[in-house]
Amino acid sequence: MNPAPPIDGQKVVRLVDELFQKAMELRASDIHLEPKEQRLHVRLRVDGVLVDATPYPVQVGVQILQRIKVLGNMDIAERRLPQDGVFQVRLPNGAPLSVRAASFPSVNGEKIVLRLLTGGRALRLDQLGLPPEGVEQLRVYARATSGLLLVTGPTGAGKTSPLYATLEAVDTLRRNVVTLEDPVEVQLAGITQGQVDKKVGFTFADGLRAALRQDPDVILVGEMRDAETASIAVQASLTGHLVLSTLHTNSAVESITRLLDLGVEPFVVANALLGVVSQRLLRRLCVSCSRPAMGPPLPELGPGAWRVAGSCDLCQRSGYRGRVGAFEVLAVDDELREMVKQKPTTRELREHIVAAGTPSLRQRATELAARGLTTWDEVLRVT
Repeated sequence: MNPAPPIDGQKVVRLVDELFQKAMELRASDIHLEPKEQRLHVRLRVDGVLVDATPYPVQVGVQILQRIKVLGNMDIAERRLPQDGVFQVRLPNGAPLSVRAASFPSVNGEKIVLRLLTGGRALRLDQLGLPPEGVEQLRVYARATSGLLLVTGPTGAGKTSPLYATLEAVDTLRRNVVTLEDPVEVQLAGITQGQVDKKVGFTFADGLRAALRQDPDVILVGEMRDAETASIAVQASLTGHLVLSTLHTNSAVESITRLLDLGVEPFVVANALLGVVSQRLLRRLCVSCSRPAMGPPLPELGPGAWRVAGSCDLCQRSGYRGRVGAFEVLAVDDELREMVKQKPTTRELREHIVAAGTPSLRQRATELAARGLTTWDEVLRVT
């Protein structure tokens, strides 16, 4: 994107404010500002899917990007290197909106992606959509005095919600809870929440070492991204601490092999791991325009309240509004521990879990579609 003459500063401020307001009206989680030759392309991530928004002329787009960089305390003169920034804006209704900005140099200029964090309330375990046995299992883990609980899934799968919900079930009056997050999405009462800052060298590994000197009973590590963090977290879970964390894997069993690939010894993983929750978010059918399906999408799926998406103004013609979670809860029992000690392959672990009767993510998602909450297309897309 070529430089453009300045336009009225108040107009730019107003356009940026209107952009945030529009994103909140559509319940967007991210805003993508993508410079093209003749315009600033705008897309919003709504219910996990990117949708186009009104673009801006190239001259206006340059000023909007500069306004975002100023808000994020980013160097407006630096366009060759990626930058990160954090800022907060106030919506017209008075609610605060925290924003994480990340720039990326492209052939047409800097693309900026904005992650929107509304700072809402943490859900309880019984509000997540977990099956009853899964809710009870996580409550058992919340009372554990040591061990490792993992929540897995791709980016945007909502992994933080089960972690926060589990913390809500912890007795924070009698137990010291410390978190290390990037970023702190929801502020919880009764616990100490820390946020990593790579610019000053405060990484997950360094923060975890510091947290262990705070006499913690429970530690939440936002993500185990590297071997060093994984090793410290797993060792902490074996020495009288309950550790909660996330991994970017596609299934519960892959989390076990991922820990082994990070260099954690098999017997350590086997002794430390309490359980794994694998999660996906599926778009929920719009209650206004969805309609009954002719029957199950596949004969072997059997009868149910199957529905298909429609189109209306309420859902912005997408057929979906909101999301619903599908969960696979893998409890690590003695038999599985002995198997993990032998450093099994992902296939061997999966065959064992299927034989044990643990419902898979695909099965849980199919149950949601059979109840008319989502569609079979969403099940195939997400799982």
